[in-house]
Amino acid sequence: MVRCSSGAYVAKEIGPGSAAHRYALHRVRDAGKFEMSSIDESKQFVPLNIAVLTISDTRSLADDKSGTTLADRLTAAGHRLAAREIVTDDVEAIRAVIRRWIADEGVDAIITTGGTGFTGRDVTPEALEPLFEKRMDGFSEVFHRISYDKIGTSTIQSRATGGVAGATFIFVLPGSPAACRDAWDGILGPQLDYRTRPCNFVEIMPRLDEHLRRPKAKGASA
Repeated sequence: MVRCSSGAYVAKEIGPGSAAHRYALHRVRDAGKFEMSSIDESKQFVPLNIAVLTISDTRSLADDKSGTTLADRLTAAGHRLAAREIVTDDVEAIRAVIRRWIADEGVDAIITTGGTGFTGRDVTPEALEPLFEKRMDGFSEVFHRISYDKIGTSTIQSRATGGVAGATFIFVLPGSPAACRDAWDGILGPQLDYRTRPCNFVEIMPRLDEHLRRPKAKGASA
């Protein structure tokens, strides 16, 4: 195999002039034209109702920079802040709020910040992962990939996770404002935008609750 400057690989044994050779050259020529994701301007933006929960033993709304970062970014994108609360690093207290929001048909997605580390009081993953009906392993992987570019190996000290429960998306972020910015800008902003292609979370929302028959997000179509 040989590697061209575009990053595509072409087999040496493909004969010149053959159909395989022409196909390979076509792929090499066009390799640089593809984007990982883009916005389909022909689609209408679908605002979601997103709740934000900060988990901290010390913060209040007045100094909750991470929660404010998320609230500001989601509303700037055109979504609605469905609810915002702060709870202590306590498993049952965390679950109580999340269960209430899951049961609320006015909440489409939940973002938590805080409690994802390894100290004794960091219990957010332990509180929420048992509630997941489906776990979103890719969210954690992509978050760490983005975070690694910013803080290197220190990213392993976060246990960011995500999943679906009761037809509600749940994203569990670290407690730093920088981590919240990275997660929103690099993952959540695009994936919670109905116009993002080739695919996004909003377009599958109508099918999350096929067994529950909950109304889909207004304006979205599967």
